[in-house]
Amino acid sequence: MQDVAQHEIDVLIDAWYVVTMNETRDIIHRGSIAVDKDRIVDVGKTVDLERRYVARQRLGGDRFVATPGLINTHIHITGEPITRGYVPDDTPFEENVFQWLCTLYSVANAEEEKVSGQLAAVEMLRSGTTSFLEAGTINFLDEVIEGLVDVGIRGRVGRWVWDLPPEPSVYRQSTDQAIANLQHQLENHKSHGDGRIAAWSILVGHTTCSDPLWKAAKALADEHNVGLGFHMSPATMDPDGFIAEFGQRPMHHLAELGVLDSKAALTHCVHVDEQEIAIMAKAKVNVAHCPTTALKVAYGITQVGKFPEMVQQGINVSIGTDGNNASNYSDLMRATYLVAGLFKDARTDPQMFPAEMAFEMATIGGARTLLMEDELGSLEPGKKADVVLHDTDRPEWRPLLNTMNQLVWSADGRGVHTVVVDGKVVVEDYRCTTIDEDELWANAQTMGEAIAARSGLPDKAKFPML
Repeated sequence: MQDVAQHEIDVLIDAWYVVTMNETRDIIHRGSIAVDKDRIVDVGKTVDLERRYVARQRLGGDRFVATPGLINTHIHITGEPITRGYVPDDTPFEENVFQWLCTLYSVANAEEEKVSGQLAAVEMLRSGTTSFLEAGTINFLDEVIEGLVDVGIRGRVGRWVWDLPPEPSVYRQSTDQAIANLQHQLENHKSHGDGRIAAWSILVGHTTCSDPLWKAAKALADEHNVGLGFHMSPATMDPDGFIAEFGQRPMHHLAELGVLDSKAALTHCVHVDEQEIAIMAKAKVNVAHCPTTALKVAYGITQVGKFPEMVQQGINVSIGTDGNNASNYSDLMRATYLVAGLFKDARTDPQMFPAEMAFEMATIGGARTLLMEDELGSLEPGKKADVVLHDTDRPEWRPLLNTMNQLVWSADGRGVHTVVVDGKVVVEDYRCTTIDEDELWANAQTMGEAIAARSGLPDKAKFPML
């Protein structure tokens, strides 16, 4: 006889260990997560939840570690997934961006951008990322959103907006056109897929935006109660450009424009000085740290990067994977591994970014950047049911003696077995359930080859192809 009345719920998710990321960072041995509709209703010991709930579906089991869905706070979902790896890995920053990436971006059509977005979304879901902040769709936001809704991921998106563009001419927007593009996407893409996909105010950033565009983008973000995302200072080009134009470094100028506050998500921020960090901390900005890009494009992150100082001053630092020609993967677990390691070596201090802190950055830090810390980032009652099950019946997971060390230092996204977003299973037994993966792989290959050919850029592979 039951000692309490049992409540009917949609799903009960069981795990060997449940990594809650709640306020006290509890890890529950033999735990479960009770889900009804799109929300978590309870988290606790399996034996206790079995007494309290009757579930229509049961997932997981003794071999899984359950975590919140990871949150990728900077990723290019168009342009680069569909041309992954075509850009040589020995190009300096300005050549990489303006000669290679801008050219590849400029020749993609709507269907190719849609497939690119789906490819990025499937890779993220299959490696445990359930939410993301986009760096900027190149041209075809409507089609990209349609594809994302079909896949079932959660994202904040926006079109590629700037008003001081170099070539190619396909990117040219006047200031009025750029502002109109921002206004259009914020008015027409408030919510798709039950709220999973929605627009932000997103700028390219760097030195590509006039002061009127910066101010308008911030005003529109405030009007629509969304965030403002942009790139800044991965290399010396940005501070050098701002000093030449305004006589001050970027953060000083953006603070004077009123752009910086807790709703701003800045990507990279490698070449910032101590005064800029103080400005950023006072404004309570969020910073997306993209370690793989910094290594591949040689930003000098371990020589001049000040991410430890940012964290020490209270700046929320989250993690991004960036683009697939500067990172080449969308697996946030791999990027989290780098976050945990780079500054241990750079500062010869093993206490820099311990595994627990790195995983916080990939979950609750990302939720703060997305302005969704009340909804995402931890497994707690009332939050969205975004759950990842990591399979421990794999060599990199055994023996399992320290869950957080294993997640950050041993495992990567290839061990993700099941993913739930909004209470719905979107990855099961290592495959995405919402899309025909085989068709996606074939389309990506055909389209990637076609874009590379249309771009006119040479194949710089160093080994001969026979």
